[in-house]
Amino acid sequence: MAFGTGANFRAADAGALRGRQKEVACECWFTSTGKITPLMLKVADEDGEIRVIKEITVHSQERKRYAGNPSFEFDCTLWLGEQRIRAWLIYYPAQSRWVLNF
Repeated sequence: MAFGTGANFRAADAGALRGRQKEVACECWFTSTGKITPLMLKVADEDGEIRVIKEITVHSQERKRYAGNPSFEFDCTLWLGEQRIRAWLIYYPAQSRWVLNF
């Protein structure tokens, strides 16, 4: 069963990612047409403690390729208490892997 996340990416390669990256766990919703909506993130902080981020504002979503790997990039604002962080949440469907780039 396909959810619209196949490897039919025709966009030019976006090159290499820049900035700091963290592996994250992401709870998300896939619609019947394959649109992805991130709902919650879990990320380890510098002390190794797991932080839960439930307030995610997605500004845009774009299909890209990094080093030839297809990906979905979400331009987001994340809320950690009173602190807002602008970041890019990236999903690599071939590896079922999420990273946070900030």
